[in-house]
Amino acid sequence: MNRPVVVGVDGSPSSLVAAEHAARAALLRSRPLLLVHGYLHPFGYGVPINPYELGVPMPSEEAQKMLERTAAELTERWPGLAVEAHQVTGGPGATLIEESHRAELVVVGSRGLGGFAGLLLGSVSAQVAAHAHCPVLVVRPDEQPIPVDGPVLVGVDGSESSRLAVGLGADEAALRDVPLVLVHVDPLDGDRTVPEEIEEAQAAYQAEAVRLLADASAVVRAEHPDLVVREHPVRAAGAAQGLIEASSTAALLVVGTRGRAGFAGLLLGSASQAAIQHAHCPVLVARPVS
Repeated sequence: MNRPVVVGVDGSPSSLVAAEHAARAALLRSRPLLLVHGYLHPFGYGVPINPYELGVPMPSEEAQKMLERTAAELTERWPGLAVEAHQVTGGPGATLIEESHRAELVVVGSRGLGGFAGLLLGSVSAQVAAHAHCPVLVVRPDEQPIPVDGPVLVGVDGSESSRLAVGLGADEAALRDVPLVLVHVDPLDGDRTVPEEIEEAQAAYQAEAVRLLADASAVVRAEHPDLVVREHPVRAAGAAQGLIEASSTAALLVVGTRGRAGFAGLLLGSASQAAIQHAHCPVLVARPVS
């Protein structure tokens, strides 16, 4: 099955930048690109206006022109790219989640037309990142060009979600022909007042960091022997802050859905949520393809 790269497009600047990232991702993977626009009834989610009306949503001619124009521009800028464009009944978040069943990757902008400038992450982006059935690329910040020279950065904590992120990050780094940087973050011991306790905690951290990073590196090198892999232990107030600070020099940050401290019922852990809201580069949320 030739799964496409799917991107949600609503005509907003954020979604058009996301479409550029999606086009590059599709070419790197030798996959087609699918532009999707979800449409609703003008007065709501298909709810009848009165008891005698069905309230069936209808595609918009304006939206169709926007999709066709975007497809034509992408095809011109990215030679060899195969592009399709569809309008689909439903809200944008639900539409992209449904399309993710058949996708290789779903790409979303950080804010759509319904977003507020002060919000760091739009509701559609958060919804798709938490519920999609394949990896999700959240493109942020949306005012920057596509970063191509920096490394791919992956957070490592030994969890199953982290192992999935490491594998996906290694594949992405190999596709881009850039180094892979494995990062393990240890919280600062700001609340410890006894020097002996601080020294013991630091020694335990260093041993754990070395082990986790070495294990992750060994797995990556077995799969990608030619890939440049760097190990980067850092100390920060929390995992999210450490990853966000490290992302300033990266072209891509890859995160899992939950770390070792996450609760089983949460679809997206706090560190991952913080990363996709505040990172200085696009964030790839590692979700298994189902």
